[in-house]
Amino acid sequence: MADAGHRRDHRHRPFSGRNPKEAHRGATPLELLYDLTFVVAFGTAANELAHYLAEGHLGTAIGGFGFAVFTVAWAWMNYSWFASAYDNDDWMFRVATMVQMIGVIVLTLGLEEMFASIDRGTGLNLGVMVLGYVVMRVSMAFLWSQVARHDPERAPAARKYLWTIGLAQVGWVVLALLTPPVPAFLLGGLALLAVEVAGPVLAERRSPTPWHARHIAERHGLLTLITLGEGVIGTVAALNALVHMEHGWTVEAALLAVAGIGLTFGIWWTYFAIPWGEVLERHRERAYAWSVCHVLLFGAIAAMGAGLHVAAYSLEGEAVLGATATVLTVAVPVSFYILALYALYLIYMRHRDPFHLLLLAGTAGVVVLAVVCAELGLSMSWCLVVLMLGPAVTVVGFETVGHRHLAKAMLTD
Repeated sequence: MADAGHRRDHRHRPFSGRNPKEAHRGATPLELLYDLTFVVAFGTAANELAHYLAEGHLGTAIGGFGFAVFTVAWAWMNYSWFASAYDNDDWMFRVATMVQMIGVIVLTLGLEEMFASIDRGTGLNLGVMVLGYVVMRVSMAFLWSQVARHDPERAPAARKYLWTIGLAQVGWVVLALLTPPVPAFLLGGLALLAVEVAGPVLAERRSPTPWHARHIAERHGLLTLITLGEGVIGTVAALNALVHMEHGWTVEAALLAVAGIGLTFGIWWTYFAIPWGEVLERHRERAYAWSVCHVLLFGAIAAMGAGLHVAAYSLEGEAVLGATATVLTVAVPVSFYILALYALYLIYMRHRDPFHLLLLAGTAGVVVLAVVCAELGLSMSWCLVVLMLGPAVTVVGFETVGHRHLAKAMLTD
């Protein structure tokens, strides 16, 4: 197998596969540069979600955000899995990566109009967004065509990727040209999503690609950090306008800043408490489901950041939502994240721990308390400080008892 990591020249080299047991394998500078475009994509999607939530347009907010998160996260995941198996760092791979980065930016430029067309209730305007997505996926198909040429052992898998990617892109272009109403788009879009998701399942079944477990775990962890960072950036931007242009520092603004950082830190702690790299090494056959479930995690984290942005809008007087509804814009994605994380652990580790039920019950109690406090008239910012304790339940539980349960599960798995 090619060991591209130790070469300095960047002439074209065959895509023959990297060593899946390579020592000290980590994210490359090119992958980190690639990720920067997703900072913009997730930030734009979260800003649009916050904007429409603040205006009370729930359907537009959820529908547009869900579609945006899947397209962005799915493209990122496909590139990251390919790079884990075949990154030879030659000029061709670098140029293909740059093309995908251009696609991400084009897709991002189309998000605002996509949300607006949903809100108008007319035909969906997906032209720019689909153009960017197709650019990314065509570049990905080109890379798989190189694998089909250079790696005979896995050529059948590469051809399956080619066919499914190509078929899905034709479908997306047709949908964009038809500008269908939302119900028609849902039917066609779900069918195309099924094709997209089925591609890796069909391709990896008989001739799996040589991806690196710890590299994949690190890549997903890095995107988790990027998504968390977007929430911080959005909240700080809104608070900056409030503090420096409007009312100056107030107790409410300070509490919102504390709640935002506390929630962000708590989610970081809960995610990285599990040694995902070691887990993936043990059960490579479960890795695809693990990766797909991360779309839910990324979406929940980005939505939490958008909810904090809505809270800042509320302090500025620019949101139509009441205190309870504003608290729910943060509480719902935080709850969804916690549930998705525990489900991911259960599905992948296949270890049922009754202690987790206790932690989930404690988290639910904190979320309910935050919402009830809002209903009883406690200020929105104080309610978010209460909500901040939700992820802390898992953190405390893991650090006192849960880490021993995890170690035992790893030994007996």
